[in-house]
Amino acid sequence: MNRKIVGAIRPKSFYLGMVIIVLVMLIAVFAPFIASYDPHEMMIPYQRPSRDHLLGTNDVGQDIFSELIYGTRASLFVGLFAAFIITGMGTTLAVLSGYYRGITDRIISALTNIAMAIPSLPLTILLVAFLKPGKWNLILALSLTGWTGTARILRTKTMEIAEQPFIKIEKTLGVSNLVIMLKHILPNLKDIVLMRGAMMISSVMVTEASLSFLGLGTYGEKSWGSILRYAFFRNSILRQFTWWYLPPILCISVTVLGFMLVGYYGATDEKTV
Repeated sequence: MNRKIVGAIRPKSFYLGMVIIVLVMLIAVFAPFIASYDPHEMMIPYQRPSRDHLLGTNDVGQDIFSELIYGTRASLFVGLFAAFIITGMGTTLAVLSGYYRGITDRIISALTNIAMAIPSLPLTILLVAFLKPGKWNLILALSLTGWTGTARILRTKTMEIAEQPFIKIEKTLGVSNLVIMLKHILPNLKDIVLMRGAMMISSVMVTEASLSFLGLGTYGEKSWGSILRYAFFRNSILRQFTWWYLPPILCISVTVLGFMLVGYYGATDEKTV
């Protein structure tokens, strides 16, 4: 009896996450049209929210709303780019390890275990400090420390797929290992890869905000973490300037929530008949 897919069942939370992601991306793309001022332009400092400055100005007179809008670009770019590299590295190593087994599996598993034994955040801080703060150095440091979880999860799934009868038939027919991995292994991993990728974006964005708060983030560029850093060190909490430190916290939280909802509920639950 033929079985066919009649649909993919996803909860409303998944679509809420997609709406959040789309809105954040639109803000990043159209930042020059949304922001009222250049985020580096200096005006009167410590102005309260008004019609001219929706979120007031900071200690050097920069419009906080414009900083927030432009900060979307840096935070999202680091999150997407680093997550893409991390997911790519983890997937590649997992497929090689789980498919070839033997010495390849032992070497990659040993590297993964060693990397997982080292706390990732302190190592990332050391790498960024050594490489000097900057967007690309931050992405490099995050990529070198964040691939282990994806590699461990996908390795197990790859080993399971590699034992399936249709894979053994392909090998018997002389189909090359590369073709098998690209045509059969990777397509069967796509749901997990997409889920891990979305979850990794959330993790990277939180880490980027943390490093920017410590002064090790996107040097010379506005990001949500750097806005929060200056708000904290310029005593915005003691001054009760909630319009300065709350918006970046909310932006980070909502964006991370969006990617987590997509990652958590994004796996296709296919109904067949």
